[in-house]
Amino acid sequence: MKLALGTEGYSTAVLRKAMRLVARAPSFKEASDDLRELLQVALSPSHLGKLAARIGGEWGAVRQADIQDFKDRKAEPQYAEAPQAAAVMVDGGTLQARAAGQPRGVHEVGWREFKAACLQTLASKASAVDPQPEPPAKFLDPPRAARLAAEIKARRKPRKRRAAKPAGEPSKPRRRKGKRAGPRPLVRTVLASMACSDDFGWQVATEVQRRGLHRAKRKGYVCDGQKYNWSIYEMHLVMLGFIGILDFIHLLSYLYWAAQALQGKGTAAAWACYERWLRWAWAGQVGELLGELRAGSARLGKPPDDCAEDDPRQVLAEAVGYVQNNRQRMDYPRYRQLGLPISSAPVESTIKQLNRRVKGTEKFWLEGGAEALLLLRAAHLSGDGTAQRYWERPRPYARAVGAKRLRPVA
Repeated sequence: MKLALGTEGYSTAVLRKAMRLVARAPSFKEASDDLRELLQVALSPSHLGKLAARIGGEWGAVRQADIQDFKDRKAEPQYAEAPQAAAVMVDGGTLQARAAGQPRGVHEVGWREFKAACLQTLASKASAVDPQPEPPAKFLDPPRAARLAAEIKARRKPRKRRAAKPAGEPSKPRRRKGKRAGPRPLVRTVLASMACSDDFGWQVATEVQRRGLHRAKRKGYVCDGQKYNWSIYEMHLVMLGFIGILDFIHLLSYLYWAAQALQGKGTAAAWACYERWLRWAWAGQVGELLGELRAGSARLGKPPDDCAEDDPRQVLAEAVGYVQNNRQRMDYPRYRQLGLPISSAPVESTIKQLNRRVKGTEKFWLEGGAEALLLLRAAHLSGDGTAQRYWERPRPYARAVGAKRLRPVA
C-alpha cells in the first residue's frame, strides 16, 4: 500500500488540510491548535509557517508559468460557456513588513501595500431604461451618509495617520438589508500579491482570460480613482471591451466633504449642496456637477503649497481634480441599464477577508512569507476551486522542510 508521502513526510491529504487551515485561521498558532484538535496532527506554528512558505512559493511558480503561457498566447479559457455579465475590481491593502537577514526579533518594521482583485460573474439583466433613477435612501440619510463619507476618507489617509478606534468602543449595529438591488454576484475568484502594479496587471489579465470573462456580453471594471488601478485597465482590459466605472462610494465621499468645506460643516446649506451634487452624479450629469465644483473652488481660491489637508481650499481642489480626471467613467445611468455594478464594495470586502489573515498588531512579514500567505488566502477565498487546481499539479521534489529537526536520543 502506497502512502503517497511527500518530501515533508506528510500525505497530500494532510498537507491540503493543513494549508486550508493556515489560509483561513487568523494565525499559524490557531491553525496549529485546530490541526491538533481536529486531525490529531502535531505541527508547530513555526513549522506550518515554513510549509506555507514552500507551498505558496510553488503555487507562485505555477502562477508565473500561467502568466507566461498567456503572454505567449498558449493559454485557453477553461470555461466553454461565456458569462452573460462580469466585473473586475482592483484595490490595495496594507500589511506590516520587516527586514530580512536580521537577528532574531522584528527589525525595520514598515507598512507595505499589497494589491487585490475580485473577479466576478454576475446575474443581471440589461434594460432599456435606468432601473434605479433615484439614489439609494442611505445616500440621502444625513447620519448614514456622514458615516459612509468618513469611512472612505479614513481609508484614503496614510496608515500612520489614521486614528485608532478607542478600546472597548462598541461596534455600530448593522442595519437589516432589504432585497438586493442591482446585479447579483455568482462566482468570485480572488487575486492578491505584493507585486508592483505592472506585474499585478498581468496576473489580472491572465485570470480574466482563464475564466473567459473577456467573452462576456456586458463587462465592467470598477475601481476608485487610484492611478495604478486605471493603468492596469488601460494596459490590459480596455482593449477587451471592459467598461471603466468609477466607484460611486468614493465619489460620494469627495462630494460630501467638498460640500461641507464650501458651505460650512454641519450646516443645512452644506447638506442641500451635497444632495444636489449627489443627485447630479447619480444621474450622470457630470457637466453640471463639475461646473459647480469649479465655481466653488474659484470662490475659495487656490490652495497654497503648504496648505493643510483639511483646508477648505484643498478639499475643493481635490474634489475638482477627482471629478475632472474621472468624468469619462461616471455615466452611471448607462452602467445600471447594462446591469453592471457601480460600487467596488466586493473588492473592499475581499481585502477585509485578506486582512484577517495577514494584518494585525503582532504580524510582521518577510516579503516572501507575505506573498505566499496572500496567494494561499486568495486561492481559498476563490469560489471556483482555485486551490484544488493547484493541488492537482505535480509538486517539485525538494529537501524536506524542517529536515533533521528531531535530534536522536543521546
